[in-house]
Amino acid sequence: MTIYIAQREGTGGPIADAAATYTSTSTGRTAAALVDGMGHDADIVRLAPMLAETAARVGAVRGALAGLLSAGLVVTDPGPDAVGVLAVTREDGRAELVWAGDCRAYRWDGTALEVLTTDHTLAAYLSRAAKDAGDVPVTALADFVGVTLGLAVPATVPYVSVPAGGVLILTTDGVHDQESRDVIEALVHKHDSDPQALANALVAAAAPNAEGYRDDATAVVIS
Repeated sequence: MTIYIAQREGTGGPIADAAATYTSTSTGRTAAALVDGMGHDADIVRLAPMLAETAARVGAVRGALAGLLSAGLVVTDPGPDAVGVLAVTREDGRAELVWAGDCRAYRWDGTALEVLTTDHTLAAYLSRAAKDAGDVPVTALADFVGVTLGLAVPATVPYVSVPAGGVLILTTDGVHDQESRDVIEALVHKHDSDPQALANALVAAAAPNAEGYRDDATAVVIS
């Protein structure tokens, strides 16, 4: 398994996204963690790489849930918080996937792009609740995150077993909130044979909003 990472700083201040990978010599498993810190102050900019590293190192040894919750223990003291997603390979070629917040994971099987995660945001909740009542303008509520690393407990962390093969793509909201699903899928098609080019393209395609604001953008491609 090979992991490719691309990042681009936004316009809000120093980048508070972080990604880390780790392969355990004792288990042979590899973990890839993606963390999106809330805000841009010095504390979260310093903390985000620590959270990603903790999640990846613990996850590769003790499993995905243990890795994510261990990162959460670092932010339980009042202060900065973050969201994140963690993928850990298993001995049978499958992967364990867990997340808290609105980082996302996709799987590309060579034909179709599947979204594996569900955002823990008020916007996502209201969209699901109102899916039979037509479109509801809830985009502005996407910043209301209900589950973060600091709030995560076993009962609130979803788990997905990912089939062996294919490509896993992890993104922060600076990618998937700025790009439509169709754009992301088109980029996956275009760069199907070059994972690093795909990661680079995903972060490069995220455009500023009407006010000129552009969030930090990070993509991890696991091939």
